[in-house]
Amino acid sequence: MRLFVGLGNPGAKYARNRHNIGFMAVDEIARRHGFAPWRRRFQGETSEGTLGTERVILLKPTTYMNDSGRSVQEAASFFKIAMGDVTVFHDELELPPGKVRVKIGGGGIAGHNGLRSISAHIGNDYRRVRLGIGHPGVKELVHGHVLSDFAKADNDWVTALCEAVAEHAGLVAKGTDATFANRVHLAMQAKGFLTKDENGKE
Repeated sequence: MRLFVGLGNPGAKYARNRHNIGFMAVDEIARRHGFAPWRRRFQGETSEGTLGTERVILLKPTTYMNDSGRSVQEAASFFKIAMGDVTVFHDELELPPGKVRVKIGGGGIAGHNGLRSISAHIGNDYRRVRLGIGHPGVKELVHGHVLSDFAKADNDWVTALCEAVAEHAGLVAKGTDATFANRVHLAMQAKGFLTKDENGKE
């Protein structure tokens, strides 16, 4: 069994924020693969289904980003899911818009309060699917950048990215991270959102 966690803040006010792209990604996974209706539990919302041969629990913590770890810990404990079978989908400032990287453990929290909370509750050796949202250029603008909605001009690549992540999510469930990142990259490249000199590997 796998636990896929999408990070974001609950409520309509935050729904289209850059910080909420993790929610958007797991919503699309649930939709595309016919997962069960969302249920409120574990201080969040869950949906269950299968990706290939793997049973997957999708989780959207509703604790607000800074306390995401409480929800993740509750769900992982209930289902007895090991840290290595937890995957977190989150926004990544240090990647260009539409770019994806997969990373397991190590550092790289880079000021992301959702990741900090999860690491504090379950440890650091979980998988992160880093969804690039771009950096505003200076540190002082970061807070406003991540808590602002995507611009209308961003809608096409955001939709394409969530669709590509959902389409190839079974590769994450299998643990074939490099293949997943490459397939997403190729899908984004085919739609003209990434240039040919980039690659999808970590």
